[in-house]
Amino acid sequence: FGHVRGAFTGADRDPKGLFREAETGTILLDEIGEMPTKMQAGLLRVLQEKKFFPVGSSREVKTNTRIIAAINRNLEKMIAENQFREDLFYRLNVMPIFLPPLRERKEDIEELAKYFLEIEKPRRNKTFDADALAELKNYSWPGNVRELENRMKRAVIMADGPQIRPEDLPDTVRLGQRGRLSLSYDSRSDIQTL
Repeated sequence: FGHVRGAFTGADRDPKGLFREAETGTILLDEIGEMPTKMQAGLLRVLQEKKFFPVGSSREVKTNTRIIAAINRNLEKMIAENQFREDLFYRLNVMPIFLPPLRERKEDIEELAKYFLEIEKPRRNKTFDADALAELKNYSWPGNVRELENRMKRAVIMADGPQIRPEDLPDTVRLGQRGRLSLSYDSRSDIQTL
């Protein structure tokens, strides 16, 4: 929501905040289920009234911003446990889109893997051999797209030649084992977008 100069210690400028920056555009609120209850109330007010107060300001600001919210948790369960506001859920739940986990979208694995290789191309120009692609498609991807992205970065580093081969993939992928939690591992299995 932004703030005004002098609103708190260290507030030496007037940042606009996301809603003013995205005026007539779109804001993506990722992992909205992690939002504190107090902030949920503020967001609900913005959605209902299309206006808000920047922190420390007595002047209301109008906004015309579309919101896309993403979550990987069950919001209905969170509502039942008083962790998420029901009224905010109904304000956000206009057009829900459910994205199945990567293990249920095997046809997307090759395209995503190639996309991640393209990102690495300026530094290292690599391609896949057929066996490596088969290994990628056989793996269950418990960490979804984020895990695939991290595994592709690793494979690019490990590959000696111009092609990524099965031996360049981590054992978790090649042997179909669930890996230990590491800094590059994301255990989320589903993403639900509201």
